[in-house]
Amino acid sequence: MSHLLAFYKYDQVTHMEKSRSNCPITYALDIFGDRWSLLIIRDLLLHGKRHYGAFLNSDERVATNILADRLVSLERRGLISKTLDPVDKRRSLYRLTPMGIDLAPVLIEIIVWSAKYDPATSVSQQFLQRAESDRESLLKEIQQIAQVVESDKQGSDFLT
Repeated sequence: MSHLLAFYKYDQVTHMEKSRSNCPITYALDIFGDRWSLLIIRDLLLHGKRHYGAFLNSDERVATNILADRLVSLERRGLISKTLDPVDKRRSLYRLTPMGIDLAPVLIEIIVWSAKYDPATSVSQQFLQRAESDRESLLKEIQQIAQVVESDKQGSDFLT
């Protein structure tokens, strides 16, 4: 085993589907490495979106068939859950599971990295300053808000 591989452990018990390899990066990419899954997770975690229509209104303009497929996939893999909206039973309410919420540090790192290398990245200076100076507090706040779902109110939008 390479000395680099000694820095992580791989647990085959948690690996639910046959993967291309036992590499943890491959495992993660197989779950959310497509063009849309991390954007859905972003919308749930950082923009407070909870309904199908809200995801459709994202700036990236995902096609309806792709959105439906990704929501099913993320639910099947345990990153999100889907319930009936208690206010409007015709609509579904999506929320992150603890497994999905655990991706908050990854998203913060991606945002900081993108802001560093892409001057057109749309993120507030306040968010970036907090991510740099008080990351633990920011992360805790994001994770706590993600655990609370109110069907009649969108969550906070952290990036603006």
